[in-house]
Amino acid sequence: MTAPTDSASTPEGAKTSNFLRQIIDRDLEQGTYAQRHWAGHPADAATHQAGAPDPARIRTRFPPEPNGYLHVGHAKSICLNFGLARDYGGVCHMRFDDNNPEKEDQEYVDGILDAVRWLGFSWDAHGTSHLYQASDYFDFMYRAAESLIEAGLAYVDEQTPEQMRAHRGDFSKPGTDSPYRTRTPQDNLARFRQMREGQLPDGAAVLRAKIDMASPNLNMRDPALYRIKHAEHHHTGNDWCIYPMYTFAHPIEDALENITHSICTLEFEDQRPFYDWLLDRLREGGLINAPQPRQYEFARLNLTYVVTSKRKLKHLVDERHVSGWDDPRMPTIVGLRRRGYTPESLQLFAERIGVTKADSWIDYSTLEIALRDDLDPKAARAMAVLDPVKLVIENWDAVMGAGHLEPCSAPVHPHDESRGRREFTFGKELWIERSDYEDSPPKGFFRLFPGNKVRMKYGYVVECLGAERDAAGQLVAVRAQLVPDTKSGTPGADAVKVKGNITWVGVADGVAAEIRLYDRLFAVPQPGTGDKDLLEEINPESLKVVTGYVEPSAAGCAADTKFQFERHGYFVADRADHLKGGEGKPVLNRVTGLKDSWGK
Repeated sequence: MTAPTDSASTPEGAKTSNFLRQIIDRDLEQGTYAQRHWAGHPADAATHQAGAPDPARIRTRFPPEPNGYLHVGHAKSICLNFGLARDYGGVCHMRFDDNNPEKEDQEYVDGILDAVRWLGFSWDAHGTSHLYQASDYFDFMYRAAESLIEAGLAYVDEQTPEQMRAHRGDFSKPGTDSPYRTRTPQDNLARFRQMREGQLPDGAAVLRAKIDMASPNLNMRDPALYRIKHAEHHHTGNDWCIYPMYTFAHPIEDALENITHSICTLEFEDQRPFYDWLLDRLREGGLINAPQPRQYEFARLNLTYVVTSKRKLKHLVDERHVSGWDDPRMPTIVGLRRRGYTPESLQLFAERIGVTKADSWIDYSTLEIALRDDLDPKAARAMAVLDPVKLVIENWDAVMGAGHLEPCSAPVHPHDESRGRREFTFGKELWIERSDYEDSPPKGFFRLFPGNKVRMKYGYVVECLGAERDAAGQLVAVRAQLVPDTKSGTPGADAVKVKGNITWVGVADGVAAEIRLYDRLFAVPQPGTGDKDLLEEINPESLKVVTGYVEPSAAGCAADTKFQFERHGYFVADRADHLKGGEGKPVLNRVTGLKDSWGK
């Protein structure tokens, strides 16, 4: 999402300040990037300098690798980068870091774009689409690599990977120079071009920066810039057989795109010295625009009861511990969407947890609270019975007439009369929750037990007469009698005082539905962090499928419609399976309960 290009600034009181906003505020006040030019597209220094003044006050980017589906941690980064650009009159670029051909696929590209759009953001601004990919810059990256070689700042190393690891040293021991480090620029350039022309096999050589093998930062000990990989790329095909390393490609991508604030997670903090070193050298060589981008790091999202490792998530999918990447128990954006999460709830969550430089764990309940706060004013209300047993009103025919169905109604939303009312019928037989009856009630139980009166919500008061059980003691039916002239909303409704008020669905017009009771996928707060096998930490109660009954308003709705089932929580009509199949059966997923059931 982008913002207007006028003198927009952070909306007063709209956003909580954090260290990134303070950095941006300072840069805007000092005019750090005010004089930069923009060619209208990513470009080198000369092309940008020939362009017009940059219309964006800041430029950020969201740069995923298209090797999997995005998860809730990415949602935080999306909201952060696109949100900062929006709030400061800037532009956020959507960029794919697609320099690893063996693990990337167009399926993931399409899924990522769909996720960002669904979250409510756009990469269009000033009449231009700012959708880019690292592979668009392969020619410039190669040019930059040759410039480093010519300046004596890079060399081709033909040691084996094992030799390079052994010579790298460690935190207590400096590294050892490669025997190839003293090659002349001319020799290195010739060998690098042989790599480019496919004359060397995979793993035979790498291009390395020539920095300092004794640096206390191991990332500065002549890091690799290019490796040989004879693999077809999903975008460039077989044009290349050498590919840039991420740490080399990423700063160049930022520079070509005129990024001002390159925001990364903390694991890239040790890479920042190389980021700066590389851009300093390219700027000195006149290749990139000035002033150059700066990298800033923030703490990634650590959410309890959740795993965000792509490798571990893929294992869950491949081994069929979940139904797919969009399984509603998965922390992927497609999974959260199918579960019933809304873009607004994820944006609210990201805003509430804020941005810090210190790692910490966020309790999953924080995410669920944001979801409830978003759904409460939006979700239509409805009644549903998830563990049904029949309530038979034995005097119904005598009081109301055989076959009579009494029309009842309730507000679609209790705080918004403009949304109208929902209609359903009350008859001789109703579905109720099995737990609403007890032969011998415990203290404080005010629902159905012999001799007790309760109000059937939006309907009548009934008096419980008892119950029927089968030979195994299983509850088969509950018997009751109607208390006449007690219909909700009528003058006699309050004539009989009761303490219990229970929800129900009429047998006559209730609709059988498949109801999927989803819960947290893992049973421990920090799965995958201990000695236990991750699969042993899966919550065996993370999915229960039951056949329940829902009132008519919740039966024929469109997929993705959200409801608050009174007393049960929030539910959504499943995106994939709702009303599918020969019978067109409703399929509803539990999004979250009305309150945190995991709290201590």
